[in-house]
Amino acid sequence: MKLLVGEHAGQTSVFAVHGDAAKPVPDAGADLMGLIKAPDLIAGKSFDDIAGDTVAVEAITPALPVANPSKIICLGLNYVNHIKEGGYEIPEYPALFMRSLNSMMPAGAPMVRPACSERLDYEVELMVIIGKGGRHIKEETALDHVFGYTVLNDGSVRDYQRKTHQWTPGKNFDDTGAVGPFVVTPDDLPEGAVGLKIESRIGDEILQSANTSDMMWSVAKTIATIAEYTTLQAGDMIAMGTPPGVGHAKVPPRWLRPGEVVEAEVEGIGICKSPIIDEKDATPQPVAI
Repeated sequence: MKLLVGEHAGQTSVFAVHGDAAKPVPDAGADLMGLIKAPDLIAGKSFDDIAGDTVAVEAITPALPVANPSKIICLGLNYVNHIKEGGYEIPEYPALFMRSLNSMMPAGAPMVRPACSERLDYEVELMVIIGKGGRHIKEETALDHVFGYTVLNDGSVRDYQRKTHQWTPGKNFDDTGAVGPFVVTPDDLPEGAVGLKIESRIGDEILQSANTSDMMWSVAKTIATIAEYTTLQAGDMIAMGTPPGVGHAKVPPRWLRPGEVVEAEVEGIGICKSPIIDEKDATPQPVAI
């Protein structure tokens, strides 16, 4: 099932989505945690099985799929050609880093280019939302822990990312990680979300274009690897890395500029749109999804 968390008529709800139509899921609450805790509310159901009035998707203002995840863990260097364009050696263990909640914002909200840098870059990524937590999860059963898949644009301030060996500053500027708007449950996608086209663009300009089959570490392997060192909890979010074509590797570099709208898309899930603004500017209305 395709889901959308967002505000409509003054209330934030979880909506089931079919095409351009949406219905609030009864008893689901104000973010996905309600369904994560009570999956039977949608298990085995189609859009037509959801009772209630239909609203237009474009009339819903997206919110974060999980309002307060305990962890946002990101995997870097997961596509070989992206590793090469960044000048890194191919790692034997995944490059993992954390994002803070205040660095995240929902699809449609503006991505902010900070006052201290013009080197704001884009990174389209598949993102996993954990449904069932655990520790020492085996790779063979790791996909049983996935609630759904969404899209992340891992906005990165490159000069700050490269200031130290740790990527934390460049990956945690306020309002640079756009997520959503749609979350698709595993039954509507290939196993492990493998074989999906993944792309970023601005207008007709294709920035990145690849396939999730190119990932070095699969979703299952990544979950198992993370669960070796930490207990995953329901609602945790895991970003699966970006393919080649990022702005800092282009000649000349292709940074995001105020006034542009960047789109990050994963096939079968949806498009995450983000207007780019300068930090000094007033926040505009979110773009339509």
